[in-house]
Amino acid sequence: MEWLSDPFGVSFVQRALWGGILVSLICALAGTWVVLRGMAFLGDAMSHGMLPGVALASLLGGNLLLGAALSAGAMALGVTALARSPRLSQDTVIGLLFVGMLSLGVIIVSHSQSFAVDLTGLLFGDVLAVRPRDLLHLAVALAVAAPAALLGHRSFTALAFDRRKAHTLGLRPRWAHALLLGLITLAIVASFRVVGTLLVFGLLIAPPAAMALWARRIPAIMLGAALLGSASTAFGLLVSWHLGTAAGATIAATAVALFFLSALADRARRRRPRPGPPTAVETTDKEFEHSS
Repeated sequence: MEWLSDPFGVSFVQRALWGGILVSLICALAGTWVVLRGMAFLGDAMSHGMLPGVALASLLGGNLLLGAALSAGAMALGVTALARSPRLSQDTVIGLLFVGMLSLGVIIVSHSQSFAVDLTGLLFGDVLAVRPRDLLHLAVALAVAAPAALLGHRSFTALAFDRRKAHTLGLRPRWAHALLLGLITLAIVASFRVVGTLLVFGLLIAPPAAMALWARRIPAIMLGAALLGSASTAFGLLVSWHLGTAAGATIAATAVALFFLSALADRARRRRPRPGPPTAVETTDKEFEHSS
């Protein structure tokens, strides 16, 4: 019991735990739609797309969250505008912006004297350095994300399964897509201080993907993803404390490992033979035993 409880008796680990739980809740709301709509590449690109804004804000001594929000917003607008071209697929546009924004971020960070340290901190975050102010920011982000997900639920659902039907029902798919991009951007921007621009993708995708294999209803996927993300945070912090590994990376690796365990369990469930109607021999045997 001491092996389990000792790490969480330390104040900065407690803050890291609460920060990870809040991130898991936010990512569950946005990540569920990323998984259902097959937008994983977009989510990955946007997590990298905010690197130039964060790097520039860090270099100039500005607000990192504001820089991240502006950069991620520019990425989302660029994807939305360029994807309208009939000659370019959305994957092509996302890939080009992904590489361009990431390269720009590295160029900006390279002007800093502590290039390697700054880039490592921006990419991988530092969950053990979460401050009370960061927890407040995450709580505010959750307070914004939850109503947005609730209000857009019907539109997001129609958009995920049939865009033409969403238009027929008057749900304005373009506005719904824009709101969904805003929700994804909020989740990524709010979470990068905890697990970094690279590792936030793990919590955004892995828990909802693991639950999508089992749950049939969207709210159930969100709830299960939040629980899996929180469990990944607690277990990742525990392993990181005792083994001396990077906390953020351990949390993300735990979330991905849970997905593969879920996928293996789902495969085993599907391979299990289902009981069918009794054969004529089995029926005769049962009737004989009953008469005896």
